[in-house]
Amino acid sequence: MTLPGPEPINPKHIRPAAVAGRFYPENPEELRRTVAALLASAPAPRGPAPKAIIAPHAGYLYSGPIAASAYARLAADRDIIQRIVLLGPSHFAAFTGIAASSWEAFATPLGLVAVDACALPRLASLPQVEVRNSAHATEHALEVQLPFLQCALNHDFTLVPLLAGQTTIEEMSEVLDALWGGPETRLVISSDLSHYHESSVARELDAATAAAVEALAPEKITGDSACGRLAIQGLLHAARRHGLRASTVDLRNSGDTSGPRQQVVGYGAFVFGA
Repeated sequence: MTLPGPEPINPKHIRPAAVAGRFYPENPEELRRTVAALLASAPAPRGPAPKAIIAPHAGYLYSGPIAASAYARLAADRDIIQRIVLLGPSHFAAFTGIAASSWEAFATPLGLVAVDACALPRLASLPQVEVRNSAHATEHALEVQLPFLQCALNHDFTLVPLLAGQTTIEEMSEVLDALWGGPETRLVISSDLSHYHESSVARELDAATAAAVEALAPEKITGDSACGRLAIQGLLHAARRHGLRASTVDLRNSGDTSGPRQQVVGYGAFVFGA
C-alpha cells in the first residue's frame, strides 16, 4: 500500500527566485558545484556548531568564500537542525517594523524551502511584525543564503524569513527571542559590512565592527558599519541575554576576493555559541 504524499504547494504560494543568474548560478548543477566547492575550501570547523551566524549576502564571486566559512560551521549539526530563522535588511522597500511572509515556500534552483507555518501565529502578538510579501519579492539579502543552507544541511528544513525595516534593537531582539527555540533552530543574520571605502579604510572599519560583535556591544554598531545593522544589533542584544559568545571566522572585502580596491564592500562571517 502506498501512502499519499504531502499536497503539492500551489505555485501562487511560492516566492520565486529573484536573483538567480545574477548573484549566483541559475543552473542547478553549476550552483551545487559552486557552493560545494566554497564549503570545501572553508576552514575546517572547530568546536560545536553555532546557535547563530552572521553571513554576507553579495554575489558569490565576491562574498561566497566568507559566507561559506560560516555555513561550514553549521554543517556539523545538519542532522539536528530543522528550522532556520533568517533575518536581513530590506534594501528596496521602506516600511516600519519587521516584514514576515505569507508565502508557503521560497524557491531556488536547488528546490523549494518550506516556510515554517507555525511562525506567524507565534509572532501574532508582536505589533512590530507584519506580513509584507512585496518587501520580500525582489530582495536578495535572504535569497542568496538559501543555496548555502540547502547544501550545508543537505536535507529539508523550514524557514522563517524576516526583513528589517525601521525598527528598534529591542523590537528585533523580541522577535528573535520568540523564535529562539532549541537545538533544532538556528539563527542566520544576513549582512554585508562597510560600503564603498578604499580597501585599507574598509579593513579598519570592519575590524571595529568585528570587535563590537565579539564584545556583544550593539551600541557600537553604527549606521555605516553594516547594511544589516538592526538585525545584527538585535542578535547581539539577544545573544547577551542567552549567554552566547561571538567569534569572528572570516573578515575580508571585495578587493580581497574579486574586484578593485578603490571602492570595496566589507564582508564578515561570525558565529555565536555557548
